[in-house]
Amino acid sequence: MDGRVKEAARYLGYGRHAVDEKTEELVRASLEELDRTLEGRIVYRIFELEVPDDGSVRIGELHIASRNLAKNMRGCERAVMLGATLGIGVDMLMKRYSLTDMTRAVVLQACAAAMLEEFLDGWQQEYEREALKEGYYLRPRFSPGYGDFDISHQEDIIRMLDSAKKIGLTMTDGYMLTPTKSVTAVIGMSRESVPCHKKGCEECEKADCIYRR
Repeated sequence: MDGRVKEAARYLGYGRHAVDEKTEELVRASLEELDRTLEGRIVYRIFELEVPDDGSVRIGELHIASRNLAKNMRGCERAVMLGATLGIGVDMLMKRYSLTDMTRAVVLQACAAAMLEEFLDGWQQEYEREALKEGYYLRPRFSPGYGDFDISHQEDIIRMLDSAKKIGLTMTDGYMLTPTKSVTAVIGMSRESVPCHKKGCEECEKADCIYRR
């Protein structure tokens, strides 16, 4: 089972359990359909970064009170602030199936989540190669909603990136991103390589989550 299928199965709640043949076939078909539909887009900006000793972070003029983010960013000089989306076509596809085939809609949701992570990982790896030319290493992405990094900061990131105009990424009154398969995040830029920093599931303290790696 390849990496994308394995990640989609994790989002479906299989965890370390084996996926039955029928589900695997449905996952593969859904991934292929999403490949034909998605339009991945990213907007980002680089800001000067300060990490004082009070459990907060300053990114440009933005002040964020978050001990988790401060821990992730400690030792960094700059921060990449980014927004990314798979596009409105993915939302339309999932909505269509939600009216005709709920099982397929659920699988598409999981596949799209896995593909968004794959898209971001690929972009970050490419960007890190460019950053290394200037002597910078990248920390793992850290998004609003992780730990004590309040989800309301989605609004700040969208505003600072002008993402609505540049890639069509907006937000609801409840701080949910639109299109739904989108993400905002902050990435620290450090002069030192710190391989021990963790990301995603490895950073989260919810050990009983069914989506855990």
